[in-house]
Amino acid sequence: MSKKVRLGIIGLGQQGSAYAKFINEGLVPNMEIGAITDEDPAKRDLAATNYPGVKVYDDYIAMMESGDVDAVVTCIPHYQHPEVGMAALSRGIHALVEKPAGVYTKQVKELNDFAASKPELSFAIMFNQRNNPLYQRLKEIVDNGEIGTILRSNWIITNWWRPQGYYDSSAWRATWGGEGGGVLVNQAPHQLDLWQWICGVPKSVFAKVSYGFRRDIAVEDEVTALADFGNGVTGTFVTATHDMVGTDRFEILGDQGKIVVEGSKTATVTRLKSKEREISQNMGMDDVRKLFMGQLNMDDYLTTEIVEFESIWGGQHAGVLQNFAANILDGTPLLAPGSDGISGVRLANAIHLSSWKGQEVGLDFDEDEFLGLLNERIREEGKYAERS
Repeated sequence: MSKKVRLGIIGLGQQGSAYAKFINEGLVPNMEIGAITDEDPAKRDLAATNYPGVKVYDDYIAMMESGDVDAVVTCIPHYQHPEVGMAALSRGIHALVEKPAGVYTKQVKELNDFAASKPELSFAIMFNQRNNPLYQRLKEIVDNGEIGTILRSNWIITNWWRPQGYYDSSAWRATWGGEGGGVLVNQAPHQLDLWQWICGVPKSVFAKVSYGFRRDIAVEDEVTALADFGNGVTGTFVTATHDMVGTDRFEILGDQGKIVVEGSKTATVTRLKSKEREISQNMGMDDVRKLFMGQLNMDDYLTTEIVEFESIWGGQHAGVLQNFAANILDGTPLLAPGSDGISGVRLANAIHLSSWKGQEVGLDFDEDEFLGLLNERIREEGKYAERS
């Protein structure tokens, strides 16, 4: 193999076009475009015009068997990610799957199991937010115990405003059979991943979800979920696609500090000098009176740090591509191993299932029950075949 990984881009839509642009402009120095596949003749013509000399295919299997590529990225509808990932791995080709890893855990488990049987091949997922230095630093702070034991976490992520025209742009969008859901499987998978990457995996979830609440769609456009992490630790996750002003606020409360992230750009990290309960138990009445009168010197009890990093658009995605290529070339550890993709899918499935059943659902839910209820919705749409 050359010193550059030859990437096959499957699907030249918004994401596939962006990756081709990043590679072509030299943002991924250890990678080159090996070939491009798209079923749409217009997209193939665009690829031939923009990337002369790059082979263009109408069938991804033909591309995989051509010898033109060492690896592929799956920029296609969600249901196809596991199928195409396994097709690549079975042919000795490294696979980078887009988020989400799939729509339901049964198909993602099949992908993970197959990838585990090919340890010589690189298998990654495009969780580009794991390459965000802000979230990398916050994970370090939490893992190092700098805010103590997590007690509660809350994420309001409603800056996914999408007008009706967005949903009307493609027949598969916002359908159970074509996309597999709404905001949980399209816009919010990055946050579902980061939440669990930093705060741990919940044990159960209770969700109130609205379907077609403010848009003419069958799937969810409003979600409020309460998660139970065990030992009294809770979390909430709120997301929507109908909030024009939107909010992105992530809070993590520990027993010795707190993190508040605004806009995924700036984090305020408060570290208590003792655990909160120790401060509470040791505070005398004089200090209690000062507290009530606004005269307590909080600097005696805590420190505050602002964490901020410059973020260049596309840099996080390009970084994941570069890391994926480095893993192939020299074994550099992956930022986002493909097997991690199941966590976000599992949580999204649990949120859907909780709302469908109207009850709290464990993260060890019955996968066949989920798939059966999903297929009921696919049947009602009457546009796509049921899934197995």
